[in-house]
Amino acid sequence: MKKLLVVVDYQKDFINGALGFPGAELLDAAIAKKVAAYHKEKDAAVIYTQDTHGKTYAKTQEGRKLPIPHCIRDTEGWEVYGLTAEACGARDLVIEKPTFGSIELMEIAEEEQFEQIELVGLVSNICVLTNAVLLKTALPEAEIIVDASCTACADPAMNEKALDVMEGLQITVTNRK
Repeated sequence: MKKLLVVVDYQKDFINGALGFPGAELLDAAIAKKVAAYHKEKDAAVIYTQDTHGKTYAKTQEGRKLPIPHCIRDTEGWEVYGLTAEACGARDLVIEKPTFGSIELMEIAEEEQFEQIELVGLVSNICVLTNAVLLKTALPEAEIIVDASCTACADPAMNEKALDVMEGLQITVTNRK
């Protein structure tokens, strides 16, 4: 069975940087362990996504606030975090994405015809959810899995809602408390 692990945006800005939140760092060891396990499997691949922005944001002339600057290419906050970064292997693909979902990820998954795709990383209610839906759309017969023990967001109630939505879209959610 062709399997894919997608490590979604496990970057410093989402852990201890501009958009970091308590508990995000606690996922690190489990994600790194999962990456190592996929590396040992014969028909398995690993893809990392990186939220990527080319410049910082600023206020408009009208004083309207724009999004918080985060994951600016080539800054420390853009880098993959901790043990998860160390686990990234030479064969692993890294995809930069300027928005929530990655069309490139969807196209690769469709081209490779993965039968099972597992997602981990941050944040559950935005980029993990969006990419899980794109992958389910591209490969409706593949099993799309989200490991609840390896994803989170700043609001625990929103995390649970995101997991509910994914389950409602026939995405398998494992390790849910």
